Amino acid sequence: MRNNNRANDELRSLSLRKNVLQNAFGSCFVECGNTRVLCAATIEESVPTWRKGKGLGWVTAEYSMLPAATSQRTKRERKGA
Repeated sequence: MRNNNRANDELRSLSLRKNVLQNAFGSCFVECGNTRVLCAATIEESVPTWRKGKGLGWVTAEYSMLPAATSQRTKRERKGA
């Protein structure tokens, strides 16, 4: 038994709320126990230069944690910062 009274094989509760951001093409707020994640999708009608003219698309992702998301400050590498 875990210290939060959840059995070792018991999953945390899961909650999904979609379309939570007004200006995103798509968005979802995910809650799983004490973990909360905000996901947003945007669409651009362009691809990186090296991909142009090949008839292929491109998908990329960005990741960032909010301040105070953890109990101690976690240093993170960021380009340009």
